[in-house]
Amino acid sequence: PHMRRSSNPKSQIWTYFQRSNVHCSYTLSFSNPFALSLSLPWQTEGVRVTVNILSEGAESSPILFVVRQKQAVLSFQVPLILRGLYQRKYPYAHVGRTLCQPPTRSLTETQYFFVDVSTLSSLGTHYQLRISRVDSFTLHTDKKFSFTASPSQPQYFKYVFPDGVDTVIVKVNSEMTFPCSVMSIQDIQCPVYDLDNNVAFIGMYQTMTKTAAITVQRKDFPSNSFYVVVVVKTEDEACGGPLRFYPLRPDELIDAGNRSKILDVVVSPAITDVYVMGMLFCLGIFLSFYLLTFLVACVENKRSVDRPTVVYSKYIISYMRSLESVAGRSRQESLSSIEEDDYDTLADIDSDKNIVRTKKYLCVSDLARKDKRVLSKKYQIYFWNIATIGVFYALPVIQLVITYQTVVNVTGNQDICYYNFLCAHPLGNLSAFNNILSNLGYVMLGLLFLLIVLQRDIIHSRALDRNDLNALECGIPKHFGLFYAMGTALMMEGLLSACYHVCPNYTNFQFDTSFMYMIAGLCVLKLYQKRHPDINASAYTAYACLAAVIFFSVLGVVFGKGNMVFWIVFSVLHILATMLLSTQLYYMGRWRLDSGILRRIVYVIYTDCIRQCSGPIQLITDMHCVVVFCLSRAAYGLLKTPNDFASYLLAIAICNLLLYFAFYIIMKLRSGERIQCMAMVCILFTAVVWGFALFFFFQGLSTWQKTPAESREHNRDCIVLSFFDDHDIWHFLSSIAMFGSFLVLLTMDDDLDNVQRDKIFVF
Repeated sequence: PHMRRSSNPKSQIWTYFQRSNVHCSYTLSFSNPFALSLSLPWQTEGVRVTVNILSEGAESSPILFVVRQKQAVLSFQVPLILRGLYQRKYPYAHVGRTLCQPPTRSLTETQYFFVDVSTLSSLGTHYQLRISRVDSFTLHTDKKFSFTASPSQPQYFKYVFPDGVDTVIVKVNSEMTFPCSVMSIQDIQCPVYDLDNNVAFIGMYQTMTKTAAITVQRKDFPSNSFYVVVVVKTEDEACGGPLRFYPLRPDELIDAGNRSKILDVVVSPAITDVYVMGMLFCLGIFLSFYLLTFLVACVENKRSVDRPTVVYSKYIISYMRSLESVAGRSRQESLSSIEEDDYDTLADIDSDKNIVRTKKYLCVSDLARKDKRVLSKKYQIYFWNIATIGVFYALPVIQLVITYQTVVNVTGNQDICYYNFLCAHPLGNLSAFNNILSNLGYVMLGLLFLLIVLQRDIIHSRALDRNDLNALECGIPKHFGLFYAMGTALMMEGLLSACYHVCPNYTNFQFDTSFMYMIAGLCVLKLYQKRHPDINASAYTAYACLAAVIFFSVLGVVFGKGNMVFWIVFSVLHILATMLLSTQLYYMGRWRLDSGILRRIVYVIYTDCIRQCSGPIQLITDMHCVVVFCLSRAAYGLLKTPNDFASYLLAIAICNLLLYFAFYIIMKLRSGERIQCMAMVCILFTAVVWGFALFFFFQGLSTWQKTPAESREHNRDCIVLSFFDDHDIWHFLSSIAMFGSFLVLLTMDDDLDNVQRDKIFVF
């Protein structure tokens, strides 16, 4: 009773006046088109057009539906043909589309739209048309809404920012892993891009399996509202699903099967007043270490003042020696630059170095015979080189990640970066400011370590200036260049980790790990330098080796995934490099790689293992342990071929450092030395912090070894102040643990400061 037929004989036009659904079942042909005109008071509800083809063979002559509105035209054909990879085509006979909602002046304003249906088929095609209102088209804050979507029946809903809310988090969840879906945030405009082939055209979007989350800010939407669009993809490859078969013919249509997915959406206000609290929390933690260091320095200074004065005769002898040294030094020598290769300053060092270094038991005095000025300059090169490397490395990295972030903001493609989207707090153009802020600890504690080293350096220099016998002839020779390099590397690690977390993904993961290799290598070198100051590697050699490690890290990221040839080549080179380095360290550099190397190896095996007529510098079982450990690591790499090659390589470096550190501590205790209270506190504190840090590291909030959609399945909510997540806690704890580890290396041999060097064993 509420419909009227038009006088046009070639079409059927129905005008609808009441607020209820329209159902129409009709047979359509080329000579019998159909049109429908509807009018209704348009409030906040959406209107949905659903079409179902009931006739067979409609693919050859599809029906075209055109929906004309005041500010938009929506057209689609049924069966709807959607394309996947390699131009595979999937037909859908059941299609549902939601009409966009143009702005209205008042809630009672009447909106008109027209549905025109046509086909070129001369035969009749039977179809059903349904026009209905969408329940809960407007989403409410913190209220979950469930719905069903498919590739041919996408869904979208409207959200309006309430007063006082400037940032919200839109979460879409599903119990079903597949089919793969896309969640998009789009401005209120027509048309709405809600198909698999156009959903990425505007707005922000994420692929998803079980979960997706996007943080939306009011400032990005002038209308104070936006659409939440959910599209089910025609194929699952984007979410890590299986690759489907190829069609037999280029024009073959593939049955897509049932790809309906049940989802729910909820929009929650984001907590925006925690930024200041988060920054104060971060600064408070690390400034407390500065305060604690200051208090410890005051206590140590008070103790040094209260100690008994040293016998004056010692200083008289030292003073007389200093006068003799000054008299014997020429002006030209004091003003000329000292080359790093100017090692052997004693007349007899060339003639007896082979004898000295092959003694069964060496003392530090045997390997601390070179000019202190030469060694000081040699080890200072470590600091200047790493500072130069850091500048030239960091500048292009910063430029690159800024470009990445710009691409994310411009394209809206949030699959580029692997964030923890459930705890990503944007600030300005940065998508996850909290992950960047939490790296502040590396920088602040690295700077604090440099200040501590500087204090010790100044005290030691003053002792040398007054020719203190303890500084000249006792304790482990103090060279601070490697310590300065370690502190600088820790600061650079914080900077580059922050750069990586601007847009974390597999192409820039090496930014986060490069200086970790540096730190591990420098710590090993420092441990070795403590007892071998004369024969430690030069800065150029050390950094060249570390550069080779980083080079292989990049190759592993690019070519290592599932490439057995790469793993075989790497394993062979790994074994050879480990054996050469172990031999270099084991024989104190007194070996040669030439044509007689095989003969000498056989001779050493015969004398050391069979006849045992002369023992090497250390027990031969040490070399056996090195060989077994090296072969086991290579075998693991070949058998497992882990996808994360950079982490595998870093694990090798860390394992080497830990084993060497454990060896150093054991040999130190076996040699009758002790660990002072301060060093023991640092060791215990650092071990506990490392344990907690590794716990949070292995939580795995995201993983770039998988697809972005699969990575988001690991996302979790914030755990501290509603601002920091588990990985941020890893940043806090690991920076503290690294700082503690550096303090251990700095203080572990303080018990030897009053021990003559000819009584300190080399190991």
